[in-house]
Amino acid sequence: METLTNAPVLARFGYAVSDPTRAKVLLALAEGPGYPSELAESLGVSRQSMSNHLACLRGCGLVVAVPDGRRTRYELADARLGHAIRDLLGVVLAVDPACCAADGTCVA
Repeated sequence: METLTNAPVLARFGYAVSDPTRAKVLLALAEGPGYPSELAESLGVSRQSMSNHLACLRGCGLVVAVPDGRRTRYELADARLGHAIRDLLGVVLAVDPACCAADGTCVA
């Protein structure tokens, strides 16, 4: 296991939220722990897709899997992530459409 701080943490977070489904998973988990099947249903994705996204988020160190009987519950790895996500939702950006597409990808 490797411990990251500062810029590498931001890079991992940026990679994780670069996918809309992973961003939605993080938003859901910022509200509280969840189970893969319930997350898949609420986000309208397959269980296999959810499994892949959760594996990516685990690999990035953003979520942890917690055994819960015969099931596995997922939650944010650090409660401060929930605070950071909620803070980011309040940010308003002035975007130059010539540089950034509506989905956030850079076109320049």
